[in-house]
Amino acid sequence: MNKPTDFARMPVDHDDIDSNVSSNEHFSTILQTRLSRRNMLRGGAATAATALLGSFGLTACGGSNDDPVAAPPTGATPPPAPVEKLLGFTAVGKSLADAVVVPAGYTATVLYALGDPLTGSTPAYKNDGTDLDFENRAGDHHDGMEFFSLSDTGGVSTTGATRGLLAMNHEATTNEGLASFFVHDNGGTNALPRPGAEVDKEMALHGLSVVEVRSNNGKWEYLKGSTFNRRVHQQTEVQISGPVRGNALVKTRYSPDGTRFRGTLNNCGTGRTPWNTYLSGEENWAGYFTRSSADNAARGDKSVASLNRYGLAQGAASRHGWETGGVDDKYQRWDISKKGTSLDGSDDYRNELNGEGYIVEMDAYDKTRAIKKRTALGRFAHESAAFGRLEAGKPLAVYMGDDSRGEYIYKFVSTAPWNPADAVAADRIASGDKYLDSGKLYVAKFSADGKGQWIELTIANAVIANYAAYQFADQADVLVNARLAADAVGATRMDRPEWCAVNPANGEIYYTLTNNSNRRVEPGSASQMAPDAANPRSYTDMKGSASQLGNSNGHIIRVREDAAGSTATGFAWDVYLFGAEAAADAARINLSGLTNDQDFSSPDGLAFSNATGICWFQTDDGAYTDVTNCMMVAGLPGKVGDGKKVTLSYPKTDGSTLSVDTFVGKAASADTLKRFLVGPVGCELTGITETPDGKALFVNIQHPGENTAAAHIGDAGKYTSQWPANAGYGAGKRPRSATLVITRNDGGRIGS
Repeated sequence: MNKPTDFARMPVDHDDIDSNVSSNEHFSTILQTRLSRRNMLRGGAATAATALLGSFGLTACGGSNDDPVAAPPTGATPPPAPVEKLLGFTAVGKSLADAVVVPAGYTATVLYALGDPLTGSTPAYKNDGTDLDFENRAGDHHDGMEFFSLSDTGGVSTTGATRGLLAMNHEATTNEGLASFFVHDNGGTNALPRPGAEVDKEMALHGLSVVEVRSNNGKWEYLKGSTFNRRVHQQTEVQISGPVRGNALVKTRYSPDGTRFRGTLNNCGTGRTPWNTYLSGEENWAGYFTRSSADNAARGDKSVASLNRYGLAQGAASRHGWETGGVDDKYQRWDISKKGTSLDGSDDYRNELNGEGYIVEMDAYDKTRAIKKRTALGRFAHESAAFGRLEAGKPLAVYMGDDSRGEYIYKFVSTAPWNPADAVAADRIASGDKYLDSGKLYVAKFSADGKGQWIELTIANAVIANYAAYQFADQADVLVNARLAADAVGATRMDRPEWCAVNPANGEIYYTLTNNSNRRVEPGSASQMAPDAANPRSYTDMKGSASQLGNSNGHIIRVREDAAGSTATGFAWDVYLFGAEAAADAARINLSGLTNDQDFSSPDGLAFSNATGICWFQTDDGAYTDVTNCMMVAGLPGKVGDGKKVTLSYPKTDGSTLSVDTFVGKAASADTLKRFLVGPVGCELTGITETPDGKALFVNIQHPGENTAAAHIGDAGKYTSQWPANAGYGAGKRPRSATLVITRNDGGRIGS
């Protein structure tokens, strides 16, 4: 919600949440991608020569990467091939235009947008609020995604670069009040009860999609009617897998034995397994539910502490009012008040919230295989899931983060050691059962000396078993309530960790920490926290006349495991980059020395290219949007420890000084960090994946025009964005989330 001290974010910012009021250090992580060579990309005075792009292959102007070169004389020895220079493009400038900006020599094309039909019988999208059948259309708020190669004959491939499947998250919808106004004829109903038809449409807009794409003579297109195409929405059956399966905590009227669930919700970051399946993180799901104002008394048990810790207080209104859509069970499940008389919850939906908040695994190639929630990886506001370096005979490590202010960074280590033969296993979901259903879950604690430790979250730990704030029953309870277990062991509270990714060059793990308006030199409440070594900044940033407090611009932290690798319980860390305005105080805020061609705010999406090694990161910002729309930046990072220790000093009201030591990575140069893309008005840049050859990069533009007032529906001139229609893609003028494909005009690799 809009708070002058909270980055002046959108009226409802579902990604800026805090529910951790513990006194632990603040740290959280966010997973990113996989690291094997089979994995796709996971993982002011700016410049001239940029172009405002939308769709249909509009190209950048200015000098390009495909200028003609004279051929050598006949019979002469050809000159040696030029050495490819990474980040050889000219950085793009900041932009407030309602368009996509990419460097000269590149083309950005809209590929797949909200409402696009996935079957041959689904009508074209009219984009006027009257469209139906969203179970067979692209969902809304395109987010994380992964590219899965297909061979020329349509078989599974790890190298195909011209045909494949995009598996994608559809996180949320753009709403003001209850209704997702861009998809309803008159903007929708913002009063309770909500019409069932509106609720049905909105539920279908959330979830996942798989869509086949191909390069047809160099032009990428999606294939309407492909047999691979599918949607996963709120009525799709999903299996509960791992230690929580069958536990009393997940028994509901829909699944009295606690083995099944409906749908997957608020899916944000992604991951790709070494056995070629898709992972999706369920992020800010609690707000979709409600419970009565008398529910605490009705429950009268420890579930109240769990619900409060996960952000659902009694009497709190749900985000969309879906529970009022009718008497059908598909609506009633969104009210999780205790209504039944059973001891285990099998006659109502009091446990429904315990079925949300997991890493979800799907086989994009095979729609007949079950979709599974992997409960061994813990329950929290997941973003991405990144696999560490693979070593035959050693357990796998999966890195994850909890995207909320004051939350934590996690690591899962499999019980089963990695067998490279499983990379090509015929039954990919069975490989998921093998590696993701049994293992150890750890949480990170960062120390002031640049070191840290992974603390196992286990019922065998007396600190957890005897935690006064919540009495854990068993290991399944620890996993369902991972936040409370992490509180118990004193993990580090972080500045809204979002995505994470593993550097294929050295195996180090990077995490974006988007921002934190609750970071204070002198905390005044349990939700606020003082600066610490891993989250060292607290300052006042001005956006117009509004003061933005805390760590407004975010940072990117990185971790190097100790010698044991995936099973290590110790690590070293530093901060790769601090987000900041170029003109900000270099001693307190712009600690990375960013210039006008590099400065950014609120890093979110994160991935490393396996083709080039480039680190790509994207912003989801509200602090700097008076100067520029959100963006994507390309970097060539070094390694943990390549910079220096810096001490930040903060005066306190009693006259004393708070001194905080932190570790800053090697300063970026014009050759190692450049802005690559700026998006249209009101958007978030998110989702990064590539073809195996690195020559096509897929990026998502989420919620352009999100700050449009619902009252302006029908008056296109008052929409804050009309993208991608203003670039020639599709009908109508309502803004739409969409997937871009970016190519180089000379056919080269992206970013070089």
